[in-house]
Amino acid sequence: MRKFALVGAAMALSLSGPAQAASQSGLDLDGMDRNVRACDDFYRFSCGGWLKANPVPADQATWGVDTAMAERIRARLREILDRAASQPTPDTKKIGDFWSACMDEQAVESKGVAAIQPVLDVVASLNKPEDAPDVVAKLHRLGVSALFGFGSQQDFADATQQIAALDQGGLGLPERDYYLKPDRADLRRDYEAHVARMFELAGASPADARRDAATVLGVETQLAKASMGVVERRDPRKLYHKQNVAALQSKAPKFGWLRYSRAIGAPEIEQLNVVNATYPRAVDALLTDKDLARLRTYLRWQVLHQSADGLPQRFVQETFDFFGKRLNGAKELKPRWKRCVIATDAVLGEDLGRAFVADAFPPAAKAKMQELVKALDAVFAEDIEQVDWMAPATKAKAREKLGTIANKLGYPDKWRDYSKLEIRRDDWMGDLQRGSAFELQRQLNRIGQLVDRGEWDMTPPTVNAYYDPQKNDINFPAGILQPPYFDVGFDDSVNYGATAATVGHEMTHGFDDEGRRFDAKGNLQDWWTKQDGKRFDAKAECVAKQFDGYDAVPGTKLNGHLSLGENVADLGGTRLALLAYLKRAAANKAADMDGFTPTQRFFVAYAQSWCTNQTPESAKRQALTNPHATAEWRVNGVVSNLGEFAQAFQCKPKDKMVRQTQCRVW
Repeated sequence: MRKFALVGAAMALSLSGPAQAASQSGLDLDGMDRNVRACDDFYRFSCGGWLKANPVPADQATWGVDTAMAERIRARLREILDRAASQPTPDTKKIGDFWSACMDEQAVESKGVAAIQPVLDVVASLNKPEDAPDVVAKLHRLGVSALFGFGSQQDFADATQQIAALDQGGLGLPERDYYLKPDRADLRRDYEAHVARMFELAGASPADARRDAATVLGVETQLAKASMGVVERRDPRKLYHKQNVAALQSKAPKFGWLRYSRAIGAPEIEQLNVVNATYPRAVDALLTDKDLARLRTYLRWQVLHQSADGLPQRFVQETFDFFGKRLNGAKELKPRWKRCVIATDAVLGEDLGRAFVADAFPPAAKAKMQELVKALDAVFAEDIEQVDWMAPATKAKAREKLGTIANKLGYPDKWRDYSKLEIRRDDWMGDLQRGSAFELQRQLNRIGQLVDRGEWDMTPPTVNAYYDPQKNDINFPAGILQPPYFDVGFDDSVNYGATAATVGHEMTHGFDDEGRRFDAKGNLQDWWTKQDGKRFDAKAECVAKQFDGYDAVPGTKLNGHLSLGENVADLGGTRLALLAYLKRAAANKAADMDGFTPTQRFFVAYAQSWCTNQTPESAKRQALTNPHATAEWRVNGVVSNLGEFAQAFQCKPKDKMVRQTQCRVW
């Protein structure tokens, strides 16, 4: 994925007015800082003006050209939803009713905690270990994903098939190390205090709330110890443990796994993938008579935590104060209308997306994108032939895989059918619960079926893109193919520097340290010669060590192995886009424009697509948990490896933007 979050998780854009008035190409000339030498700090040379003019808004933790673009799209979606609520059509009534229910804050306040009392009653019905499968299944259907995750996935051994999958889950903090690392003790204390406040808001006495919060932290720490870390989970070989349900039952006998699968509404299953092979034992360890009270307390917390969006404002604000402010550094809660747009996109994204793309992604834009993707395909095929570290047999497999990548642009060919999802204009919490149950059932219905390769994992208004290693496709929603990020009227240098670099990025994901594990059909299979695999690992390790040396914020460095796939994709994608652009520029006799040569414009456009301000808290969390490097290093870390950049800006060998040891995989 190019970005993170909605993030999370994705040119140049000024919020103070039409920034490109003086630009012929589409670059944001005012967004640059010419007082900084390009060869010293290319990110600030390209983005310094933008960074000064665009501080992080109070309701954001990260503010970049992508998030600014997402906000503009969000405002357009609000107009669509307002119209759907006041003037519904058969195609828009459901999104209009959902939006209306969300925006009716008075009704939410009136219902109060009573809105989740039926769910709390489910938790209270856990009286003996044998009750756990039914209780957890009911909670999962109501949108409370406690203890573990369950659903469907493509079979790693046969990518044409969907199978059942069981995975770790149920943590409130971002990931396992937040519970285990000594340097995060302050965050754990603040989290425990937050849990206590939520229990108090729900009616508990201060003493009971503190006791219960300590219990929650204890249970989640127990689960965290059994969880895999974020770097370990980047290796798909460690995420595939297909087995019979009987084998799972024998390893974790206290929890009735088959009973759970039936209670949740899954078809009859004989086999499933236990993603984290040892995690079910951690669930079993909580199912003793003496632990049931602890488990009920943990489950009550999960109900409160995961239902907060549908509860009165005091719960929403308290949740923001910890997760938004303490963890990410945002100063203010997003206004309700923004949260309601986000919620509608999450539950009814393709209905909302269908209304969005009607005028947001015209045929001319799709044709331009198809042309651009074709150009990237051609240069990538040439690049595979020219690399000097791959044997002919490996190159043949790589060409086969590249040739089968499917390109999905804008929106799905077949829209999702929400007709069986009941949405009520007067029941916001119920709409959220029914929406969760609908999506879960949609996932469960896949088990035992052939893979639908036409499905998308992002909604059309999303400002992002992704590569799916098992479907072997790249996916570019209409949201990311909008001006000022992409426009048929921009100079080629700008469209190639930003959007083509993203296309190349997603293509390269098929050949990064994770994607290379899957073959052309999407199966987890080693198609590399042993020697080529070693050469790849050595080249990738160069990238990992490079990014290990960068600070996200003072005192917190990037994790080069966590962000390795994204960094390899950035490096490869930018270089492929440059090669494709240089061919096009030569054919079209591209001239200087806006005071820059064609190649210089390409690089400035690439850098300006990443202009981002970020709170220190958000940058630190990103470095610890997110597979994407922070924006500055996605620019400087990339261009410092490209000789074409140094040549374009006449950088000297000892300049900061010229690495003495340059890393390159693709």
